[in-house]
Amino acid sequence: MLGLDAAIDRRLQRPRQRGITMVIDTGLGQIATADILEIAAPHVDHWKFAFGTSALMPVQVLRRKLELLAAHGLLTYPGGTLLEAAIVQQHCRVYMRRARELGFRAVEISDGTIDLPADRRRRVIDCARDAGLVAITEVGKKDPTRQPEAGELAEQALKDLEWGAEWVIVEARESGRGIGIYDDAGALKGGFLEEIAGLLGDCTDRLIWEAPQKDQQAALVRRFGANVSLGNVTAREALALEALRSGLRYETLSRIAACERATGQWDPAVPEALDGPSADAVAQPEVSSHG
Repeated sequence: MLGLDAAIDRRLQRPRQRGITMVIDTGLGQIATADILEIAAPHVDHWKFAFGTSALMPVQVLRRKLELLAAHGLLTYPGGTLLEAAIVQQHCRVYMRRARELGFRAVEISDGTIDLPADRRRRVIDCARDAGLVAITEVGKKDPTRQPEAGELAEQALKDLEWGAEWVIVEARESGRGIGIYDDAGALKGGFLEEIAGLLGDCTDRLIWEAPQKDQQAALVRRFGANVSLGNVTAREALALEALRSGLRYETLSRIAACERATGQWDPAVPEALDGPSADAVAQPEVSSHG
């Protein structure tokens, strides 16, 4: 991989439980989806059909997309807002069965718009698992004026994991502004983030932080490392995010270079050894066994 295995080696291999990249699909066609998968599939783990988009596209198109995504080993699920609409209409179990029949492998369980009592939330998680679906919950509210405290988010996340959720998504919507761990300008609220991480402890690895903006992704990678789980990534930006994780963009390479120089691993004044990789090796397209 262009002689850059040291950077690529930082990433866990798929299938992985942390370092998840969840992309958000707001209405891509089958051809556009195939194009993205052709170049980025190895770097994507979850594929979420945003809000209620999966209910509005032709069923046969949806089935073909889900088959294509499954063939690449991706975990697929509809957005949590669609489930909230089903709950309002008292169709939760019907929704789970239908999701499974269509080819989804997971569901997102949220109450970002509606309010769910704790016992009802737990039953919805059970309902998803009974249907043979991976339960992924989301904590937080979509309304900027109804934002929970960090302790509330952490407490709910721990309960969800105890009740059987595989991962917990931290709400930030598609804008990443004024929601959850971000302020109105989209900047990371460091103290808020650290409080959540402190309360979650080792379970922090089970969180997927929604981070739609590049600066947010970079900040979280700098804080938690290359194998932090990130969500609401624009599908077309999946490869760009992987470059960021792997230290192949300014936001992360600058820190790696500074660290290598500080520890004496790299001196910009010292030329590379004459017995370095040959031109053929540099052109070799194979990825490191740890990539």
